[in-house]
Amino acid sequence: MTDAPADTTAAALRATGTRALGVKEEIRANLLRRIAAGLPSLPGIVGFDDTVIPEVERALLAGHDFVLLGERGQGKTRLIRTLVGLLDEWTPVLTGSELNEHPLAPISAWGLRQIAELGDAAPVTWLHRDARYGEKLATPDTSVGDLIGDVDPIKVAQGRTLGDPETIHFGLIPRTNRGIFSINELPDLAERIQVALLNVLEERDIQVRGYRLRLPLDLLLVASANPEDYTNRGRIITPLKDRFGSEVRTHYPLELDDEIDLVTQEAMLSWADDLDLARPLIPDHIVEIVARYARLVRESQHVDRRSGVSARFAIAAVETMAASAVRRAAMTGEDRAVARVCDLPSALPAARGKVEFADASGEDEGERELEILAHLLRRATAETFRNRLAGVDLSGLQDHFAEGQTVDSGELVAGTALLAQFGAVPGLAELLTALGVTESGDLPDQAAAAVEFALEGLYLTRRLGKDVDGPRTLYGG
Repeated sequence: MTDAPADTTAAALRATGTRALGVKEEIRANLLRRIAAGLPSLPGIVGFDDTVIPEVERALLAGHDFVLLGERGQGKTRLIRTLVGLLDEWTPVLTGSELNEHPLAPISAWGLRQIAELGDAAPVTWLHRDARYGEKLATPDTSVGDLIGDVDPIKVAQGRTLGDPETIHFGLIPRTNRGIFSINELPDLAERIQVALLNVLEERDIQVRGYRLRLPLDLLLVASANPEDYTNRGRIITPLKDRFGSEVRTHYPLELDDEIDLVTQEAMLSWADDLDLARPLIPDHIVEIVARYARLVRESQHVDRRSGVSARFAIAAVETMAASAVRRAAMTGEDRAVARVCDLPSALPAARGKVEFADASGEDEGERELEILAHLLRRATAETFRNRLAGVDLSGLQDHFAEGQTVDSGELVAGTALLAQFGAVPGLAELLTALGVTESGDLPDQAAAAVEFALEGLYLTRRLGKDVDGPRTLYGG
């Protein structure tokens, strides 16, 4: 963030040639500059480059208020919040204005009086774009007062008359004037509250009780909704639907690489490196397993398609596995926490709470759900094994078990202890290369993760035995 310009006056601002630019014009100009420069218009949004983002860009260039339609966990809120980056970093406002009024174009009774009384000496301050974004999650108890405004009894008690527009306490939408306002899950608003938005979207003014009030609000209104609810048969009134200029459909990542990029970008953002414990390492093959897992769960006939499987499903799974690796490192004294295949089952309990099953019923419901999730996790692991290690010679690993030897692994076995059971691992260099592991200080721990992945793949392709007893896993035998 750059420093704010120095406070000034209306006269000094006018002398610079500044004019009151509408927020949609401002966004359009900044968007066109980014497109012309080859910069991403919505940085950090993954998997929408050829589908959603072009539609959003067209809506913004057309000056439309728009609705994002999609199932949960498709990044709707994230995308809306990214729009703030298309605003100017700093914008001038009348000092003390509740409505972020431009000094050269005031709209409220207070703002007009300031200019009338102070003229060119009216003080001007600067507002950062982050403060020009407002958001409300639609809930059944949301009121017109919350969004639009209501009479402020304290101002009335101070002696003002009920007809005085300055007795109004403005709601969230007017307070986001000259900015972007988002309503999440729009159909959850009661119908009478939806009616209150009609004038905001079309006439650009608001009505508060019996006041003779017209405020020409300047804002971009964006909403999110589930497609099933956003119909006249659902919970949205037709006149409100008609007033949005564009509808944009979101989706889950279409390609596996997009799913992997999304998980890599979002997982473990809250884990800060410090002097005591480095950020846990999640190998690429583990992230791929989780990404494939999310896609298999999403496509499963046992899962409610209308509910969907959020991107948070995969993100939470990776974060849980990272926690399992950190726990193991703390218990075994490993120098670096590295997630391994043995950490995969730790993600199952957390994952179950993020999935709605289509045929859930009966006393054994929870157990059956875990069985379905565990089966899909094994499938994802097997698919990743075939994708990553097809053509890699693993006969050296298999030969280790030729005479009935076993290898003890599991969530409480350190990586060095796992490798020590092999001695020199034949073909280890080829295995590490295939999994993208390069020379580093964490090589032994990464090598252990690679070897355990290969062992699990051999088991899933029925070339190796395996026995699980609680946290202990025994390969071979």
